[in-house]
Amino acid sequence: MFTPLHDRVLVRRIEGDDKTSGGLIIPDTAKEKPQEGQVVSVGTGARDDTGARIAMDVKTGDKILFGKWSGSDIKIDGEDLMIMKESDILGIIA
Repeated sequence: MFTPLHDRVLVRRIEGDDKTSGGLIIPDTAKEKPQEGQVVSVGTGARDDTGARIAMDVKTGDKILFGKWSGSDIKIDGEDLMIMKESDILGIIA
């Protein structure tokens, strides 16, 4: 099991549709990387100037939206995941 440190979040990308709204199939080479993901694991939070822990706003299982160039791609136990700072997350999808 991998646990991110501080204010970092481990994310599994959620793949988008393979078809356009008109029914055309999109080949893998033309697909953009999805910008939605599910939080797999979160760190304990950053510390402020006084050393107090800043609580994380996301939790394991949250469905999130993140920027196109956010995070770093990593592979853990053969699975492609991303690790990013919490500040790279744009919002939680309800």
